[in-house]
Amino acid sequence: MKLTTKRLILRAVTNKDIPDIVGNINNLNVTKWLSVVPYPYNKKDAKIWIKEKIKEERKKKRDSYQFVIELKSEKRVIGGMGIHHIDNFQGKARVGYWLGQKYWRQGYGSEALEALLSFGFKKLKLRRIEAEVLQGNPSSGKLLEKYNFKPEGLKRKATRSKSDGKIRDSIDYGLLKEEYKRR
Repeated sequence: MKLTTKRLILRAVTNKDIPDIVGNINNLNVTKWLSVVPYPYNKKDAKIWIKEKIKEERKKKRDSYQFVIELKSEKRVIGGMGIHHIDNFQGKARVGYWLGQKYWRQGYGSEALEALLSFGFKKLKLRRIEAEVLQGNPSSGKLLEKYNFKPEGLKRKATRSKSDGKIRDSIDYGLLKEEYKRR
């Protein structure tokens, strides 16, 4: 599975991506906003994660699609994005994403998210896509709101970040297919 945009390729992860993944995610400024990613993050962590993702890709009935975000101009992985907890009966799923700090505020997150939302609504035929943002990370919420996601609730002390151990409030966001606004 591959999604292509003007500047990016969202594709399945391979072991060749380990140096780029570790180089970008082994940064506390990135991992503190992710609940399940440790810090420091090393090659062993990447190998375990990649093995899990390759196993998921082989399933006939998938409930998750995980992509690395490759910057075409550099032919390097700059982040990751996925659609998870796919429930075909309910017609909903959750998205999650991260970018290496060097690639923040350059529109890559928006470009990748637009491709993923299109995939979710058109290809997977979802009616609703959800996301969770840890409070204190306003950039992530602004990214979602660009596509018309609505904040739907605050969950107090809901998430502990594996990287720094801090417990944070989280904000749930939701987007209905009919509200989806392409940029």
